[in-house]
Amino acid sequence: MIAQAKDWNPGAYARFRGLRLRPALDLLAQVGDLPKGDVIDLGCGDGAAAETLGLRFAGRRVVGVDSSPAMLDKAKGYGAKILADIATWQPETPPALIFSNAVLHWLPDHARLLPRLAGLLAQGGVLAVQMPRQFLAPSHRFLRDIAVAMFPDRFDFAQYQPPVSPAVSYHELLSPLGRVMAWESDYVQHLAPVSDGHPVRAFTESTAMRPFVEKLSAAEAAQYTQAYDRALGSAYPLQADGGALFPFRRCFFVLEMP
Repeated sequence: MIAQAKDWNPGAYARFRGLRLRPALDLLAQVGDLPKGDVIDLGCGDGAAAETLGLRFAGRRVVGVDSSPAMLDKAKGYGAKILADIATWQPETPPALIFSNAVLHWLPDHARLLPRLAGLLAQGGVLAVQMPRQFLAPSHRFLRDIAVAMFPDRFDFAQYQPPVSPAVSYHELLSPLGRVMAWESDYVQHLAPVSDGHPVRAFTESTAMRPFVEKLSAAEAAQYTQAYDRALGSAYPLQADGGALFPFRRCFFVLEMP
């Protein structure tokens, strides 16, 4: 995960560990045979995928790479853990697999970044990536709209472009380099009731909401959060159990190098 003004909160992020892990498993299911080399969990966070990667690729060294000291401190199950900026990270030797689950959307210029990562792989290596593509959905659009309405001196999204493109764009970008599979999936997630605020806010506050709140004072953040909760209630009505259904779109692609 990229460095933020404040480090990530592993406890808050882990509240939805199962929902966040499922796309990683769906991505991993599309990774076939690998050449010799390490398995890199790029942007490994708190190590949610470490055990699964270790079981799937038994006998290989699984290396976790992340820029968050707090997350790496919680991560277990890796043969090595590396604190590094994933935008400029360089492996010691060409890896067999670079696996990145829900992280590269924090980095800009995918047209340069992804070919660079592919170029780090061993011959016949694989780049496997999953990123959320939720940025125009109410859960994320409300964050921008409310921030601009309440604090126009600090937020301007007039030129906003979502950081993740449709899957077809990644297929077009990467197909000159090797064999590509690319797809999107909508996950209809049931979020359990929470004691404070809306269930969707409980999901986004540890990720998408962070950059907004970090620019606000405590009093401003409280006002912003209340407005966000109210807006979420209109887009994601509470169910009979007090939870909410939260459709979430994710983009996947797997590149197999020649």
